[in-house]
Amino acid sequence: MNKVKCSAMKEGAAKAVFAFTALVSILVVALICVFLFAGGIPGMAKIGVWDFVSGEKWKPGQKLFGILPFILGSVYVTAGALITGVPAGLLTALFLSRFASKRVAGMLRPAVRLLAGIPSVVYGFFGLVVLVPAVREIFGGTGSSLLTASILLGMMILPTIITVAESALNAVPDNYYEGALALGATHERSVFHVVLPAAGSGVMAGIILGIGRAIGEATAVMMVAGNRVSMPKSLLKGVRTLTSNIVMEMGYAADIHREALIATAVVLFVFILLINGLTLILKRRKE
Repeated sequence: MNKVKCSAMKEGAAKAVFAFTALVSILVVALICVFLFAGGIPGMAKIGVWDFVSGEKWKPGQKLFGILPFILGSVYVTAGALITGVPAGLLTALFLSRFASKRVAGMLRPAVRLLAGIPSVVYGFFGLVVLVPAVREIFGGTGSSLLTASILLGMMILPTIITVAESALNAVPDNYYEGALALGATHERSVFHVVLPAAGSGVMAGIILGIGRAIGEATAVMMVAGNRVSMPKSLLKGVRTLTSNIVMEMGYAADIHREALIATAVVLFVFILLINGLTLILKRRKE
C-alpha cells in the first residue's frame, strides 16, 4: 500500500513539474509578444503603418523609416536558400531513408547532426572566406551579394530539412512500398512515386521549418550579403535583411529610431508566427 501511495505521489509530482515547465514556456512567449508589440506598435503609429511597411528609404538621420527593401531582402534570400537547399536536402533524406546501406547511413547521420551544431558565425566566416571570393571570381561583382547569402543559407537549412524529411519518409508504412513492388514497379519508382508522396506533408513541414531558420538568421547573412540599404535589383548586388538591420543598428539607436527597429522585429515576428501556423496546419492535416 505504501509503495502504491509513493508511486502515486511521484507521478503527481512529475505531472506538476511538467505542467509548471509548460506554463513557463507559454509565459516566456507571452512576455516576448507583449514586449515586442508594446515597443513596436507606438513606433509604427508615429511613422505610419503603410509608410513603414511599404517605404523604400531607411534614413534614420532624416526620420525616414521604410523597411520594404529589408522585407524583400529577407524574402529573396529565403527563396534563394530554398532553391539551393531543398533539392539537396530532400535527395539526401531520400538517400538516407531508402537507398543507403546501414553502414553508410550510420556515417552520414552524425555529419548531418554536426552541421546543425555549427554556430552561425562559423558559417558566416566560411562564407566570407570561401563563398564570397568564389562568387566574385565566377560571376563578378564584389562577391558579397544576394546570391552568396542564398547559397550560405541553403547550406544552413540542410540539417533541418534532412532530419525532418527523413523522419517523415521512415514513418511511411512498409506495405506502401511493398505493394508498389508487387505491382511491378522498380525500387526507384516505388520510392519516388509512392513513398515520397505519402510522406508529403511531413516533408513540407521540414521545408517550412527550414524557411523559419532562413528568415530568422542574422549573423551569417550580415557577413556575406553586402548590407546595402536599397531595393534588391540583382543577384550580384548586396542586400540587407530584417534581422541584419536590427543587429547592425540596435546598439546605437535611440528614440524613434529604436522604436522603428523594434517595429521591424514585430514584422519579423509576424512572419515567424505565420510560418509556425502553417507548420501546425500541415501537422494536423498529416495526423
